[in-house]
Amino acid sequence: MKNNRQGKLGDKIIHPRRIRGLRLKRVLGVAAVFSAGYGNVGSSIYYALGIVALAAVGATPIVLGIAGILFIFTALTYAEGTSMMPEAGGSASFAIRGFNRATGFVAGWALLLSYIATISMSAFTIPPYLGFFWEPLKSSPIIGTATAMGIIVLLMIINIIGVKETSVINIGASILDIATQITLIVIGFILLYDPHTLIHRIMDNWPSPEKLVLGIALASIAYTGIETASQMAEETRRPEKRVPRAIILMIFAVLAIFAGISLVSFMAMTPQELGTTWSRDPVAGIAASIPIKFLATILKPLIGILAGTILLIATNAGLIGISRLAFSLGQRKLAPKIFSTVHPHFQTPYLSIILFSLIALIILIPGYFSPGVFENVGALYAFGSLLAFMFSHSAIISLRIREPNTPRPFYLHGNIRIKKYLIPVTAVLGLLMTAFVWIVIVITQPFSRWVGISWMILGLIIYVVYKKRSATNPRA
Repeated sequence: MKNNRQGKLGDKIIHPRRIRGLRLKRVLGVAAVFSAGYGNVGSSIYYALGIVALAAVGATPIVLGIAGILFIFTALTYAEGTSMMPEAGGSASFAIRGFNRATGFVAGWALLLSYIATISMSAFTIPPYLGFFWEPLKSSPIIGTATAMGIIVLLMIINIIGVKETSVINIGASILDIATQITLIVIGFILLYDPHTLIHRIMDNWPSPEKLVLGIALASIAYTGIETASQMAEETRRPEKRVPRAIILMIFAVLAIFAGISLVSFMAMTPQELGTTWSRDPVAGIAASIPIKFLATILKPLIGILAGTILLIATNAGLIGISRLAFSLGQRKLAPKIFSTVHPHFQTPYLSIILFSLIALIILIPGYFSPGVFENVGALYAFGSLLAFMFSHSAIISLRIREPNTPRPFYLHGNIRIKKYLIPVTAVLGLLMTAFVWIVIVITQPFSRWVGISWMILGLIIYVVYKKRSATNPRA
């Protein structure tokens, strides 16, 4: 893809960029890639704590730590893969080169599901945080769900029109987000630190083995979104070096923030409160628990505004990811032409944006009457993301065998030798852990199992029919 407009340093990565050709202009640096990646991964802290607490209860901080190990392995895999293939596509690109085009389509189709769930879940958690300003946004399922759906419709229209922004907004939001989160952690430890309470809330509410495993599976939601940084490679200057650097920086920032927030949340409220009253806005629960009224008065509206902004960016990132990925699948002739059809005036893949936005809206319809929609969408998010991660780990392992001599500016160390090939241990462990967690999601979550499997079957049908039509009609 190529943007014929004159770009400038700092052009935004999270924006509905108009598509005019085959390549994107390389204008981004480490800060811009990091801000986009953190905006996607880091935004999950605003809802992941509540989803995990629904299952893991007292073990929530522990399972988040275990899932963090999986995040490290996955991030390292993406760093090596992106340094080899500095182009938009992420796991789909890895799978095409590591295996074949059909596998690349399956990986891309799984990733589309992840983006759809990102849109639904991020939008669904915006109203509870804004509930500080108008309580029905948090307490009323009808008002909250309607607001979330309205946000999706608004962003869909914006993405079709192709309004351009600058990366300064993203970088500024990420800096403010990290600063606020660190401030909340520091204040929380100073005013709420009580190791006795923390230990008892963990040990007295320890889940059953089945719930513990499910909690680990759901905790993977907290760290999905790493794909965003890889998707930005085609717009980054010297991507083979700068994208891996941004990913490594993300690893340290995300793990430190998540560890601090999860521990403070357990000192601020019980696991039951975290999984019920504050399930959709857990960070707001921390701010509300600050004992000094003056600080709480400042933090509560600040968290509401900041969380709403970051989650809005994450919702939009899902739409951007869909437009970029769908266009890529269409351009590579892995999917029907509708995926890459651009608007004659706005030059955006408007049909894909409309189609996948409608699916995101449909997923939220149960929110009007079902309290379980939050957990269901979260599990569906994990279904798609983890499946894409499995393809990524597998592709990196395959490429070590198929293309052992290909330059890798970022090279994973800690390898095991199999015959003459060096296989990265982190990719092997990442594949095994991801596969295990994905299987747990499939077994224990009926909604994500049937919706996810149906989605993948639909994708295979579309691919097979499209390839047959293409064989008889090359212009199809």
